Amino acid sequence: MKGLAVRSMTRAELPWALDLAASEGWNPGLSDADPFFAADPEGFFVAEKDGRPVGCISAVRYGAGFGFIGLYIVAPDQRGHGYGHHLWSRALFHLEGRLTGLDAVLAQQENYGRSGFRTAYKSLRFQAEGGGGGPEQVRPMTGADFPAALALDRETFPEERAVFLRAWLAAPGATALAVDGRDGLDGFGVLRPCGTGHKIGPLYARDPAAAEAIFLGLKAAAGSGPVFLDVPAPHTEGMALAENHRLRPVFETARMYDGHAPHVNLNLVYGVTTFELG
Repeated sequence: MKGLAVRSMTRAELPWALDLAASEGWNPGLSDADPFFAADPEGFFVAEKDGRPVGCISAVRYGAGFGFIGLYIVAPDQRGHGYGHHLWSRALFHLEGRLTGLDAVLAQQENYGRSGFRTAYKSLRFQAEGGGGGPEQVRPMTGADFPAALALDRETFPEERAVFLRAWLAAPGATALAVDGRDGLDGFGVLRPCGTGHKIGPLYARDPAAAEAIFLGLKAAAGSGPVFLDVPAPHTEGMALAENHRLRPVFETARMYDGHAPHVNLNLVYGVTTFELG
């Protein structure tokens, strides 16, 4: 297409993509740029028309065999010109040969299906009000917890993502809390400030009691204002947590893959890390 170029995005340009996501109502975290970019510095792309940015997409590579697509947006005043097709093609090329996942708004499932993606399950975003008291058994995470946290993340995700997780836990404004069990870390969760309120993600736990304690601790840490939690719909205990605390569903996505869904333990996932990077 004449005058259109799709190229890799620099770290300095990533806030533009996150601002575009915010304008779409996706409510990204205020400090998402550094951990996102750390996950795959070559995995973010911008489309430029005559030197002006008109759209973006992320295609983050994890390990040797998995990839995740997100931040797929064309600026509203630039839609209808086919720019999105060029971004999509670049993302798929970057992830060629890998099982690839994404979280789709429901209206786009059919479009992704044309590219070979199939729905594995749905996730619901719930909203709560921050505040309340934190349970005594919840404690702040420390650097010594990282190996156990990484092992827990690996049970729930198709590839190891140590660089991303380390940056995610250390992001400015993030609060990371844990609960201990008899055999070590029973679960942990992360709260991060967003344009509107806070989001909890991930929230991993080996039993419902630990998940509830971490949720309440993070909700308390948020103070006043909305708190959002994204729960995989097949996880009955996660859905029960939302129901028991009268969380309000506000948004829904479909997790889709272009091959067989990976074998991960969704029963540990009480809160998805992020719809943008999985």
